[in-house]
Amino acid sequence: MNNQPDHLLTNYNRGCDIRMKKERILIVDDEWNMRHLLKINLSPYFHLTEAASGQEALTLLIKERIDVVILDIMMPDMDGWEVCKKIRETSQVPILMLTARGDVKDKVQGFDVGADDYLVKPFEPEELVARVKALIRRSAASSNPIQTEGIIKIADLKIDQNERQVFVKDCPLGLTPKEFDILLLLVLNPKTIFTRNMLLDRVWGVHDVLDIRTVDTHVKNIREKFRKTGLSFNPIKTVWGRGYKFQAPEEDQ
Repeated sequence: MNNQPDHLLTNYNRGCDIRMKKERILIVDDEWNMRHLLKINLSPYFHLTEAASGQEALTLLIKERIDVVILDIMMPDMDGWEVCKKIRETSQVPILMLTARGDVKDKVQGFDVGADDYLVKPFEPEELVARVKALIRRSAASSNPIQTEGIIKIADLKIDQNERQVFVKDCPLGLTPKEFDILLLLVLNPKTIFTRNMLLDRVWGVHDVLDIRTVDTHVKNIREKFRKTGLSFNPIKTVWGRGYKFQAPEEDQ
């Protein structure tokens, strides 16, 4: 039986609840005709949400769970490159850039701002669907920890949620309760960047009483304990100017 606080199980339990349903795709394009065409091609396979502007897309990403973003580049007010950069400030959701511009330099710019794939108009419907499915598979394989009956395993790291213990190569790590809560929150929400205030809210329940340096101190202690074990990766990544997120083994540099 899972005895973790509800406030830690942000996206993981929500994901479990909808696992048997269609993945959610956000279509971002200012042209109604293109959104309609994409919906016709994708609706048999996915649950679709649409946005007619970059700002609307950013708002929807805050409110809804999205598995893939299909993002047009040539939009007024805020183009797709700018939208992509803003998404990457807080989320690692897969992004497929969709545009009529097929120049190599445009593709390179898309990848530089954080896009995962690039599809040029006009496209074949089968290729569109295949690319979206591939992004979903890669995202699931790279960032979802394996969990069985309250045990999460990531390489040599094992987290026992029921006993609130962390092990590296079967040796206990000895985290304090708050250190355990920080690590578990990040692991269960692998695509989310948590600011220090967010961590204070979720782990301590307050952010206007404690100093945000409290978070930095706890993260430093967690990392030091991992460093001493010789674990092949550090599960907490600093996103400079933003906060902290879970780092899968293959992302470690």
